[in-house]
Amino acid sequence: MKAKLKIWVPTFLLALPLILAGVAKLSGVPAMHQSFSMMGLPEWFGYFIGAMELLAGIGLLVPKWSALAATGMIPILAGAIYFHLVYAVPTAIPAFVFILLALVIIMLRRKEAIWYPV
Repeated sequence: MKAKLKIWVPTFLLALPLILAGVAKLSGVPAMHQSFSMMGLPEWFGYFIGAMELLAGIGLLVPKWSALAATGMIPILAGAIYFHLVYAVPTAIPAFVFILLALVIIMLRRKEAIWYPV
């Protein structure tokens, strides 16, 4: 039981915010798209990132896809850190925490993944 909690707690802590953020971006919530326009990115890019967040959040909940979903989120989360640091938007801490959670999930789930390069 403890081993399952060790895997599922970080998974839910990452999956839930990703799913919620993805749904918000796909729903066109203006505050969720503000960062993309500030960086001069096209409007469609916010919807693309929202779709990736939603898919990764769902993928995290499927054990064979968890490690790959977590890996795919690292560049997106790195982009979030970049935005918060460069545009002086408080705070980049959640994105840092999410990257750490992604790394934990990769370590815990990579051996049971449908495919993982290591």
